[in-house]
Amino acid sequence: MSLINRFSSFDLECGTDEAGRGCLAGPVTAAAVILPLSFKNKILNDSKQLSEKKRNFLKPILENEAFSFAVKHISETEIDKINILNASIKAMHESINLLKTTPQFIIVDGNRFKPYKTIPHQTIIKGDSKYLSIAAASILAKTYRDAYMEIIHEEFPMYNWKQNKGYPTKEHRAAIKKYGPTKYHRKSFRLLPEQHLLDL
Repeated sequence: MSLINRFSSFDLECGTDEAGRGCLAGPVTAAAVILPLSFKNKILNDSKQLSEKKRNFLKPILENEAFSFAVKHISETEIDKINILNASIKAMHESINLLKTTPQFIIVDGNRFKPYKTIPHQTIIKGDSKYLSIAAASILAKTYRDAYMEIIHEEFPMYNWKQNKGYPTKEHRAAIKKYGPTKYHRKSFRLLPEQHLLDL
């Protein structure tokens, strides 16, 4: 199924999505993208459906061809303060804020969002596999966040963030159990399953 360019009748429609919501470490990252009406791409899809190679191939294409795009990280410290849902929405709002042009309409992946200024919006479940601009936002959010995780991996290589990107893999949890959490870990998240927390 090919993705659709617009949900609304507005030319300046912005798609937004986040990456890293379920991670134990690192920021949650959102992107906002306004694509031209003429934009077409046969590869572009939800970032989770594409290989890392395809995401990295699409990133410069989207950056060059987008009418406007922006990406914003919200830190693990902020996530712990305001919770992951609020941090995800804040990341989306701030990425929209950074666009060089104010959108006339916003389409959002998922079913949770808070109004941004007075701009009308629509939440769309699985929007990243239906609309080009949300798919583009999902690719940029994911590639920018992955690049950030590869940088902080150098500081704490024992957690292998360059591979797991902060997600709760067995290897990541084993490293937390062995070395404890770092400054990049989200302290409000359950970093280890219950049985590891019990002093047996």
